Amino acid sequence: MTGAIAMVLALIFFVIVHEAGHFFAAKLSHMKVTEFFVGFGPRIWSTLRGETEYGFKWIPAGGYVKIAGMNPFEEVPPEDEGRTYRDKSTSSKLFVVLAGIVLNFVVAFLILWGLFAYYGQPEATPIPEVSEVVEDTAAASAGLVEGDVIRSIDGIIIDDWDDASETIAGLAGQTVDIVVERDGAALTLEATLGSTVDEAGETVGFLGFAPVVEVTTTDVAFVQAGGLAGIEVWDLTKQSYGFIFDLVTPSTLGELVGGIGGGEVQTDARPVSIVGLAQIGAQADELGWANILFFMASINVILGALNLIPILPLDGGHAAIAIYEKVFRRPANLQALAPVAVAVVALFAFIGVVSILLDVTNPIDLGG
Repeated sequence: MTGAIAMVLALIFFVIVHEAGHFFAAKLSHMKVTEFFVGFGPRIWSTLRGETEYGFKWIPAGGYVKIAGMNPFEEVPPEDEGRTYRDKSTSSKLFVVLAGIVLNFVVAFLILWGLFAYYGQPEATPIPEVSEVVEDTAAASAGLVEGDVIRSIDGIIIDDWDDASETIAGLAGQTVDIVVERDGAALTLEATLGSTVDEAGETVGFLGFAPVVEVTTTDVAFVQAGGLAGIEVWDLTKQSYGFIFDLVTPSTLGELVGGIGGGEVQTDARPVSIVGLAQIGAQADELGWANILFFMASINVILGALNLIPILPLDGGHAAIAIYEKVFRRPANLQALAPVAVAVVALFAFIGVVSILLDVTNPIDLGG
């Protein structure tokens, strides 16, 4: 329960950090900020401090800062002229809309820096031991089970995972003997290997099991940990865009909807709602706090990467408009862009509802 509460509070904190970036950047740019809320929809609680209303709303799907004049259709009182978003320079606009994104990346970097400095640099090494057998494959037909250690394939001694993968790749379609160690005893299994196409477009052998992955750590110096954190943020950013674009494909969305009815969700692009975050946090003792903290860093990177996409109503969309208006010296046709913004909001709302229902009906179990 402690982990679940920690994960939910962490998400709220990350949202506040993101919106605080917009808030303080707007203040430094002498813009009027009228609202600072976590969540959307009806108010749970709010308080007015100066000219800004702070508070929480019922729908836990992010947060927002309302800046005078950021909505181009908003009527601004005469006394606020000169303090609105639209009155400011392009550099001020970019400073405001990108500040929240920058802070999310900074938080991710600091979390990862602390992880590398405290725990060291992890290195994952696959070994020729079966962790999972894929259904309807040669491995399943041959009788491989979890825990089997592969000792030889077609008479070739297997010492490490490279030996296993290279040997399997060269035996597509062939029937071979596989010697495994099971419960301390040697056992010979017969398998007719399948085939698949590798990244180079070549046909290679396919057995159909996942190896056990051993993780070791190496101590690193504090400064070196910062460099590793920067590299990890960059790698996570690239992975985030792959995740985001995979998520919005019709096939993925269809699979997620099917998962609500009990279907299997195989995609790696499964969105996580606040319910799912609590489920992940509840497994903190099993997963280890290092993995939980890494996941928190990943959340920040995904938030930052998502908001960089140059589509309204995302921060990247506002940045793109500011740049467009500067380059072409004319206002953007926001009425033409409005349907796109509505479609994006509708898509996010749909994904949000699906993720909540999926987390309720098909709970996340990372340890299983």
